[in-house]
Amino acid sequence: MDMSSQDFSRPLSPLGGEDGFASPDDALALQRAAPPRPAVDNALRPLGRVMDVAGGGSSIALDLRRLEECMADTDPSVAISGQVGSQIKIRVGRSWLLASVRTQRHAQQADGQGGVIAQVDFLGEGDEERLTGNITGFRRGVTRYPIPGSPIYPATSLDLRQIYASDGRPNVRIGTVHPTRDIAAGLYVDPFLGKHFALLGSTGTGKSTAAALILHRICNAAPESHVVMVDPHGEYLSAFRDIGNLIDVTNLQMPYWLMNFEEHCEVFLTVQGPERTIDASILARCLLMARQKSRLAESLGKITIDSPVPYMLSDLVTILQNEMGKLDKGTNSIPYQRIRTKIDEVKSDPRYQFMFSGLLVGDTMAEFIGRIFRLPAHGKPISIIDVSGVPSEITSTVVAVLSRLVFDYAIWSRDEQTRPILLVCEEAHRYVPNERNADGSSVGRILGRIAKEGRKYGVSLGLITQRPSDLAEGVLSQVGTIIAMRLNNERDQAFVKAAMPEGARGFIDSIPALRNREGIICGEGVAIPIRVTFDDLELRLRPASADPLFSELWTQRGGEEQSVQRTVQRWRMQSRLGS
Repeated sequence: MDMSSQDFSRPLSPLGGEDGFASPDDALALQRAAPPRPAVDNALRPLGRVMDVAGGGSSIALDLRRLEECMADTDPSVAISGQVGSQIKIRVGRSWLLASVRTQRHAQQADGQGGVIAQVDFLGEGDEERLTGNITGFRRGVTRYPIPGSPIYPATSLDLRQIYASDGRPNVRIGTVHPTRDIAAGLYVDPFLGKHFALLGSTGTGKSTAAALILHRICNAAPESHVVMVDPHGEYLSAFRDIGNLIDVTNLQMPYWLMNFEEHCEVFLTVQGPERTIDASILARCLLMARQKSRLAESLGKITIDSPVPYMLSDLVTILQNEMGKLDKGTNSIPYQRIRTKIDEVKSDPRYQFMFSGLLVGDTMAEFIGRIFRLPAHGKPISIIDVSGVPSEITSTVVAVLSRLVFDYAIWSRDEQTRPILLVCEEAHRYVPNERNADGSSVGRILGRIAKEGRKYGVSLGLITQRPSDLAEGVLSQVGTIIAMRLNNERDQAFVKAAMPEGARGFIDSIPALRNREGIICGEGVAIPIRVTFDDLELRLRPASADPLFSELWTQRGGEEQSVQRTVQRWRMQSRLGS
């Protein structure tokens, strides 16, 4: 059948006949009298009709026999046409409207015959290729809507190849479009990064490997990238050993004086309530005096309490001692003692040496920023910052300082050539929790600000988490691209569904049924929502996040003594980098 010459002046039955539906009251009836046709015609024969139309979707009636015929088709896209999560196309004049099937239900008729009623979401539209009848020139959005009675056809693999083909913008391949095996699924790099992204999925679904795959593909395509990844478990050290700047507590060397006043309070203040207000006032006064003693401060002239100017902890302790001895200090000596005791504790604790060492007093700010942000990249465009060895009580503060430095650098470098920076946070729900779990820490505020304002300054945010329902809703709403892998928790599923655009609901309903290494992608980074099977990643490029195989590992023996010795050595050194 030549679709370009077919007469569409009269409404067609779902089988391609001319009788149409019997009546409005019997509009769900589907013709089943026509003999089956060869499978080769499946793509050219209607599956059913449009029943009613709304702004974002439609109800359609599908012929059960036609669905069964399509299931035997050799084209995998045609074979699943009409099923939940599949794509169908609707003729609108000489154009095609693409839609995704969201739900199905059985419709029983008085004569005992049955059909299928489905809800579909409109995805976009394209022109009809005159010779083949396929979709060409596809674009997101709808300008012309179908009318009730319009015929519905399967979307073929050739259609999908046109729809998912690159429109010329820079992109990276990450997998194949489900259910095909040869149609590449890609991400448009600029909108994907420019408007932030979130990667969501339960533990064991391949989330970490998918994250490593995406970052590897981006870094390979752009070797002068500037990527900073906060890794709370040290999973990604092995994945980026060849192209990454690997950092943990042994070589982080983050100067304490880079902290702003709020971050100083998180480290040095130990009380809450009214007493914390008193302590904060004392610390603010003494901290500013300590910063002003710096030679750099003298050359700069006026500085503030948040100015990243080096100062010596011993100077801060001396100033506290002097202020405590004044008769007009307005309070007793206990607040001064509390702050001084905490500073002495931090200085003497070897766990804090990566940040509070006396060797970090020098003005190394430019060197630190260049090393962490990869400016220049020197062939290693990504920094993997393993914070698993950071004391738990200041982990959030360390992440806050790194995140704020990214944002502040972007703000103060606007007069220079823009150097966009991607900040990726694994276990993001730890740092930007929802209101129920919020602890008022500075890291949540700075990441929230990056989510809202970062794109203006060339700062991209990537959030990775297995518990999206524990993530701050306001932050997720700022994310332009969402990659959702299988989520087992109903609360997580509902949260992600609420964050997805209306047109992606049919895809989102399939989240609980996704296999490992599969994901739903929707938003700015793709032309339309797609279900993707991620590419295989070489073993040496995968993160160390695979689940142990008890049945295999508990049958092996040998080398345990040496393994224990090496583990103890790393434990004492608080570093995995030498392993």
